[in-house]
Amino acid sequence: MLTPDKVRSLALQHQVCPYYLTQELARWSDVVVGDYHYFYDSAAMLYALTQAHQWKVGVLVDEAHNLLERARRMYTAELPQHTLAAARKAATGPVKKSLDALNRQWTALNKAQQEGGQDYQVYPELPPGLLGSVQRAVAAIAQAQGDSPMLPGDAVLGFYLEALSWLNLAEQLGPHALFDTSLWSSAASGRRGPMSTLCIRNVVPAPHLAARHTAACATVLFSGTLGPQAFYQDLLGLPPATHWVDVPSPFQAAQLQVQIAGHISTRYQDRAQSLVPIAELVAAQFARQPGNYLCFFSSFDYLQRAAECIQRLHPQLPLFCQTSAMDDAGRAAFLARFDEAGQGIGLAVLGGAFSEGVDLPGNRLIGAFIATLGLPQINPINTHMQQAMAQRFGAAKAYDYTYLYPGLRKVVQAAGRVIRSEDDRGVVVLIDDRFHRAQVRALLPSWWEPQKL
Repeated sequence: MLTPDKVRSLALQHQVCPYYLTQELARWSDVVVGDYHYFYDSAAMLYALTQAHQWKVGVLVDEAHNLLERARRMYTAELPQHTLAAARKAATGPVKKSLDALNRQWTALNKAQQEGGQDYQVYPELPPGLLGSVQRAVAAIAQAQGDSPMLPGDAVLGFYLEALSWLNLAEQLGPHALFDTSLWSSAASGRRGPMSTLCIRNVVPAPHLAARHTAACATVLFSGTLGPQAFYQDLLGLPPATHWVDVPSPFQAAQLQVQIAGHISTRYQDRAQSLVPIAELVAAQFARQPGNYLCFFSSFDYLQRAAECIQRLHPQLPLFCQTSAMDDAGRAAFLARFDEAGQGIGLAVLGGAFSEGVDLPGNRLIGAFIATLGLPQINPINTHMQQAMAQRFGAAKAYDYTYLYPGLRKVVQAAGRVIRSEDDRGVVVLIDDRFHRAQVRALLPSWWEPQKL
């Protein structure tokens, strides 16, 4: 068993790069354990080795519900204009000439967008002049790199690597992705006009992932929240003949008391009115059964406002909160508060570090309050992603694929922190009137028996 620590120790001993040592070790291994990107990324090491050596591999994808967002990030590339500005300052000769030409195209795009009054804009296609300028700049830098290799830290080399990644996805742009630009102030840089970031934003990673599935003899994706089936089949590029197995839960309804607080709305416009009812709900449950609880909110702002309300109305309650700047040590300290003999209420953000992958069995956690449906924010980016979904899958599926399914998955994952073994007992309180809706209830685990609070 060659763990990361052992590989690093060997690599240092022999003056070898640990990353490249793992590539050699993979050739001699029966089982390789790694992050998703080693097989699914556009420059994936394990996928490249599989292709080069024609290996017959079986891929096991743990917590496969996370592959969607991870793959979107893998196949999204941003090119910020400040990297171009830095490269232009450092460049000379033909490279500088090509970068200057690109800057003119880029600045013209910014000017047109600014005149249109849009800080964020999605384009139906890549402007040919801009794409051609990026291609010529990359070619000029590649030529210079061949003649005189650039060292790490060189601004031109940094821009070149980012532009290569962006260009690779730009040349594959289709209905599965968006090309968008975001304007931002360039006052600090001394420029007169705004600067922008060019983004190839993946919406549906299926076209990219399908090739990875084809390269494996078998792929098994497993998760406690891998549903609805059509959603993951469409977005992860699974073959039509994919077999699905729904394994019965090892838990019983009697283990988890699921309550729906339908008299409270956590919609954005109702959050101020929700604070006192949530505080009373938490306090009442803690009084009935003191112990360790997690309370999840949709944002740090909502969390902080709820914490202040609970402390004002019930100062005796032991509260501790997740913060946006929490580091590894802070996260460890937060989890350490959940002691078998302890009592406290931890406030956290849904979808953050404490709503997935956290194991608090027994009395370390006896309940959770979830004050949100977990729906992504309604903003220009998500609105355009919904439109792209509608074009690909139809308007009927677009809202569910963009908002409802991703949101409810986070809710179920967070609730899953409460029952971790067949001996655990606990309570989950779902706070929002929308949890009573049949469409929402259908997305909750079948073994739950929700009751109206």
